[in-house]
Amino acid sequence: MKITRLGLIAASAIAALTLLAACGGAPAEDANAGGGTSSQTSEAPALEGQLNASGASALQPLAAEAAVKFMDMYPDVVVDVQGGGSGTGLSQVSDGAVDIGNSDVFAEEKLDEAAAAELVDHQVAVVVMAPVVSKDLGVDNLSTEDLIKVFTGEVTNWSEVGGPDQEIVLVTRPSSSGTRATFTAWALDGNEEASNAALETDDSGTLVQTIKQTPGAIGYVALSYVDDEITAVKIDDVEPTLDNVYAGTYKVWAFEHMYTKGEPTELAKAFIDYVMSDEFAPTVEEMGYGAAAKLTPEALATHE
Repeated sequence: MKITRLGLIAASAIAALTLLAACGGAPAEDANAGGGTSSQTSEAPALEGQLNASGASALQPLAAEAAVKFMDMYPDVVVDVQGGGSGTGLSQVSDGAVDIGNSDVFAEEKLDEAAAAELVDHQVAVVVMAPVVSKDLGVDNLSTEDLIKVFTGEVTNWSEVGGPDQEIVLVTRPSSSGTRATFTAWALDGNEEASNAALETDDSGTLVQTIKQTPGAIGYVALSYVDDEITAVKIDDVEPTLDNVYAGTYKVWAFEHMYTKGEPTELAKAFIDYVMSDEFAPTVEEMGYGAAAKLTPEALATHE
């Protein structure tokens, strides 16, 4: 009887081990041990579908990077981010053509009152705009007065503002550009820049390439587009940096907006929340954007 009972126990143990191996070979508590990814996935809501965004070229690099990371988190989601300028983004989200309209300016500056009132503003970051020239020009600082003279066409040679004897070539932005609106308001004290239709672009990447390839050229872009081959020009001896914006000493900046028509859908809200999350925050500053929460009273006072 004793042998039979032991035999039954052994048989039961073998059966249990066989069943365990068939089911994956590890107890439930061990399957999740050290598995942060599994825990994160189970906590995240199941999202799927396509999200379309368009608008400000200044915000496009950040939005595109967020889209890549967001799609890694949610494989059943597709996020398509296009540029086209703030005016385009605001018009398209107002018309229902996209889910999110990216903008460097408030909707009221580009849309009529009724259309702007239908949109919900999500301020996701701060962007710094800087005048830029090629490295070999040798110009790294301009006074506000000289900057206005350059961009309004009052002076046409760099020698008139302390640079080399070389013709000034303006690389301009279209009227739909939020970057242009920001630069006009805060760098040019409201003075409209001279037009140069031959070198007008609302693609910041194209503008940077034009600056590099055109002797004597000057334009302006968000800090996220500045690389080692171009110079971000100081204004009145103040360098265009996030720290100087936060401190209130550099005033050419704007809020970056993601607008939705009415309250965002579940998918749009999840994406916007991710862009503003602590998880994505290090990427925001690494790419040259700032956090609105870090703006000091002195910084906010520059835009009153």
